[in-house]
Amino acid sequence: MNSTTTSTANGASTGADTGAADSTTARRRGRRAALIAGLVVATALPLGITASAEATAGVTAFRSVSGQPSNSVTRITDFYGAYIDAQSGPGEGGDLVTELRKYYVHADYLKELEAWEDENHADGVLRAQNVPAKWTVTDNGTADHTEAVVTLTWGDRTKTTIIVDMNRDHEIIHIGDKGIGGK
Repeated sequence: MNSTTTSTANGASTGADTGAADSTTARRRGRRAALIAGLVVATALPLGITASAEATAGVTAFRSVSGQPSNSVTRITDFYGAYIDAQSGPGEGGDLVTELRKYYVHADYLKELEAWEDENHADGVLRAQNVPAKWTVTDNGTADHTEAVVTLTWGDRTKTTIIVDMNRDHEIIHIGDKGIGGK
């Protein structure tokens, strides 16, 4: 039988046959690999959970939109949001569009709006024949009424702006290229 001298963990030499030496070495390598793997997992796991949580948070982050019925810019935003939704829906709004106009647009201005539509063959609220993909409303400020800039973004990403004036009773009194204050 072949015998070799091998070192034990405490440094002592023992005589063992080759099969025993290979077995001991294999066990040590296995333990080292398990230890290294454990350290890698212990270090990487929290990093992986953090990265995964951050990625998930980006996907599930909730948006918030706020407003007040007493705020004219909020009312203009609500009107345009509901109006565009109604125009985008089945039947192109129908009665809902009519009711939104009655609710948000001053009765005297509603007549002017309808006259503009007859003359221009377009929707007077949107100043267009089609419906935008997105809209933004920004306060443009005035003293005796609210003036807002409505930016409409179309499907091809072009943008147009409309100036909307609202009185203190929260009724739209003008829609056009310029506000009633001449801005």
